[in-house]
Amino acid sequence: MAYMKIAVLISGRGSNLQALMAAVEAPDFPAEISLVLSNRADAGGLEIAAAAGIDTAVIKSRDYETREEFDSAVDDRVRDSGAQMICLAGFMWLLGESFVNGWRDRLLNIHPSLLPAFKGLNVQAQAVEMGVQFSGCTVHFVRPELDDGPIIIQAVVPVLATDDTASLSSRILEQEHIIYPMAVRWIAEGRIRVSGEKVMVDGGISNQQVLVSPMIEQPG
Repeated sequence: MAYMKIAVLISGRGSNLQALMAAVEAPDFPAEISLVLSNRADAGGLEIAAAAGIDTAVIKSRDYETREEFDSAVDDRVRDSGAQMICLAGFMWLLGESFVNGWRDRLLNIHPSLLPAFKGLNVQAQAVEMGVQFSGCTVHFVRPELDDGPIIIQAVVPVLATDDTASLSSRILEQEHIIYPMAVRWIAEGRIRVSGEKVMVDGGISNQQVLVSPMIEQPG
C-alpha cells in the first residue's frame, strides 16, 4: 500500500494529533505521520509524538523578524519531511497567504463549530451564549481568511439546556477525533475533489435525517 505522508502542526496538548496517531496505526489506513511540528517548545503533543517514534520539530515565531520568515521556515521543514499534506491540530498561528496558497487543497484544519458559524476563538462559549440548538465541528481545506475554506466533513451535536462551555466542548471534541481521521483517509484514498470552493466526496452520501431541537414529548 502507498502511504500519504502528513505533517501535523500543533501548539498544545495534541488531542487531535493523538486521534490521527491512533488512526494511522491501523494497517489499512493509507497515510502516515512524517512530522509533528510546533511553534511552542512546551507543547504536550511533541513528547507524545517523540515517544511514538515520530520526528518532531520546534520553530518559534519569536526567532524570526517577520511572519513571512517564520512561515518560510515552517514550509522548509515540512517539505524536508516529505509530507504531502498538512493537518493543523490546534496550531495557534495564522499562516500567511503565501504559505496557504503553496499548500492549496493540501492544508487541512479542524474547527469546533459548524462553519461558517462562529469563527475564531472561544466558539463553544459563543454557541452556548447565543442559544443555538446545534453546534459541532468542521474539517475544511484552509484558505488565507480565518477559518475559511471548502468544507470536507462536519459533525453535529445538540446544545443541551444544561450545557456550559466545558460540557459542550467535550462533546464536540469527541466528534473531532472521529471526523478528522475520516477526512484524512478520504484524501489519501483519492476520494476528494474540490470544484470551485465546494468539496465533492467520491462515494459520499448526504445524511438526509432531519434534526429538530427542542422537542416536546407527546403524551401517550
